[in-house]
Amino acid sequence: MTNRSEMLAKVRDANGFIAALDQSGGSTPKALQLYGYKGDEWSNDAEMFDLVHQMRVRIISAPPFNGDKILGAILFERTMDGEAHGTPVPQYLWGRGVVPFLKIDKGLADESNGVQLMKDNPGLDSLLERAVGKGIFGTKMRSVINQANAGGIADVVRQQFEVAKQIIGHGLVPIVEPEVNIKSSDRAESDRILLGELTKALDALPESETVMLKLSLPKQPGLFEPLVRHPRVLRVVALSGGYSRDEACEELAKNPGMIASFSRALAEGLRQDMSDDEFNAALSHSIDQIYEASTEKVAA
Repeated sequence: MTNRSEMLAKVRDANGFIAALDQSGGSTPKALQLYGYKGDEWSNDAEMFDLVHQMRVRIISAPPFNGDKILGAILFERTMDGEAHGTPVPQYLWGRGVVPFLKIDKGLADESNGVQLMKDNPGLDSLLERAVGKGIFGTKMRSVINQANAGGIADVVRQQFEVAKQIIGHGLVPIVEPEVNIKSSDRAESDRILLGELTKALDALPESETVMLKLSLPKQPGLFEPLVRHPRVLRVVALSGGYSRDEACEELAKNPGMIASFSRALAEGLRQDMSDDEFNAALSHSIDQIYEASTEKVAA
């Protein structure tokens, strides 16, 4: 079904951005409410996930959602296992020129040393085997940095790269996501510590191994440009992290080499009661704006 070398070339060389469609149990109700549901339309998790699956299928099957401006899409496990118009979602995406990725973490542990590590994930190998079988190209996993605690940030990067090794072992490309909380008071210092730890971890990778990085937009524009140029980094993508789409795009455009991997900012303005024409026009505007910020950079 898939041609991994074609997918690799697309992610590495093409212009565009990555759509994040991976809201999980904790963030799904808010995503549905932003989409125009009141919250009383479902009575259990199965019904809730059915609604969010319908939302995702509507997005990925809309005419503007294709490989012209979108390099890839990050999926939640249930979405990977689902179908779009009778076709398995990963296969459907690649048929539109969009490379499929999978969110593989099980959420965040409680905060310690100013950070939240990923929860233990004992079933990861079996999930990765299923992902390979379904034509997934890469994975994404998220930790959170709330304070500029050097030891905590080192722990985050260490854990991320340990799991990245496991993912690479299955032939997949990991997206390492150590998110810096953009609301934290010492965010700029967190960015600087993170840059140092990521550089050390990347320098230690064998030549045959590459990762992608998903990072918060830095307080100091251009700070992460050395990571963009690092030979072990396939791509550096940015999360919107609580910014509106306008704010996120404004910040992204100041950061050379970084492209978007937006979730809420991508779906901003989409409503379940829109006509298809209204929906497609709104999504097209969102895609165009994010694509421009990913590909046309401005002086900070």
